[in-house]
Amino acid sequence: MAVVESSTKVVLGGTRGGPDVSTLRKDRWWLQPVITTSVLTAFVIYSTWAAFQNKNYYVGAIFHRDLVSPFYSPCLAASCPTGSTAGFILHGWALSPALIILIFPLGFRLTCYYYRRSYYRAFWWSPPACAVADSHASYSGETRFPLIMQNAHRYFFYAGLVFNTLLTYDAIRAFHQPGLGWGVTVGTVVLSVNAVLLWLYSLSCHACRHLCGGGSNSFAAHPLRYRFWKFLTPLNAKHMNFAWSSLVFVALTDVYVRLVASGALTDFKLF
Repeated sequence: MAVVESSTKVVLGGTRGGPDVSTLRKDRWWLQPVITTSVLTAFVIYSTWAAFQNKNYYVGAIFHRDLVSPFYSPCLAASCPTGSTAGFILHGWALSPALIILIFPLGFRLTCYYYRRSYYRAFWWSPPACAVADSHASYSGETRFPLIMQNAHRYFFYAGLVFNTLLTYDAIRAFHQPGLGWGVTVGTVVLSVNAVLLWLYSLSCHACRHLCGGGSNSFAAHPLRYRFWKFLTPLNAKHMNFAWSSLVFVALTDVYVRLVASGALTDFKLF
């Protein structure tokens, strides 16, 4: 049998991401970047607006409820309504407590490996899609400011675990109805689902999987870490789904609490 030799010509110094033409794709490759840009922009606008409102973020004893918005938990300002405080307050902080709190969950998402890919493509077109030319002539990676700040992701992950714990506590507190006893309301379900989605997003994070299994040369020598790693691996495969569902639902949770606190909506008791 004759052996046919072939070679592929390699050209260096060309346009980053492809040839001079922007793309040969005929499908609607731009649809995903547009959707990503729209959803992330809408979330940033809404969360910024909600953070500066500094009201209607807690449903308390007057409604026989104990519901607090995830944007304002833990409530650290001295102006927080009775019942919503976290046990300690920042005296002298007159602005919205959400302006302090949102630094950490937003920092966690901003530096998230999945979200990096999403907004690099959607906002910076770097590249906008597979087989589409990059809009930038050069690439320095995440070695310069501001992208070098992405290396803080693991620390935001640790902070995120603290906030997940606090929001889980808020969800448990929501089962208590001041003056009525214990029960389940729509608000209870909303806060509980929000806490679950945030935990799934955090536990499926690449940093979490690396924390459990990364840096280990032998799983046989670390059976407990292997068990955690093996449990987290299927969750990691769904990280994108948890990222979007938790992002949308945390905003909807704030909307629900805000509507109930303002009197525009009734938090119906289920049982």
